[in-house]
Amino acid sequence: MSGRSAAEWWDLLPAGVREQVHGYVLQDSSMPAVRAVWQSGRARGLGLDEARAVVSDRFRHHGDRIARTPDSPLDLESLAALAAGYGGRIVAIEALWNGDTVHGWFVELRAITTDPAGDHGLATIHRPAAVRLLGEGHAQPSAAAAERFGGALAAHLSVPFHFASPHVPDDEAPRWSS
Repeated sequence: MSGRSAAEWWDLLPAGVREQVHGYVLQDSSMPAVRAVWQSGRARGLGLDEARAVVSDRFRHHGDRIARTPDSPLDLESLAALAAGYGGRIVAIEALWNGDTVHGWFVELRAITTDPAGDHGLATIHRPAAVRLLGEGHAQPSAAAAERFGGALAAHLSVPFHFASPHVPDDEAPRWSS
């Protein structure tokens, strides 16, 4: 960091950029917000880490006013319907770690298909949603939810379930290969 706080960087941004960033934040769109902050402040020495800190601060500032992206459905019927909608033959259900500066680590459930080959998103499992569904007591609630619901879908479809790193967030863990 350059020595300036997120609030100080915020105050240095032009009013129009601040308004744009508020719009992105209120729509739960962190990446466009970070890009806007970084692009408008980099000539003054603002780096990407500072831009992320500014946006994280704006998310905290707005709190409950943010129109959060709805949780993905994780019930078997919904997941099966989503998977069937991609076409092709489903050969596996895969869980992958991903993350960002606003939500932290989360898990994505994906359907792997052949004929045509593809990798299709089924659900994104953020920690708060996983805790709501499973309760407290899981070291990695998103992973536990992915194992429960992704595993159930895989069993329902009679295909393998693959989760290379269920205990430790790792977005570079080996992917499914048939």
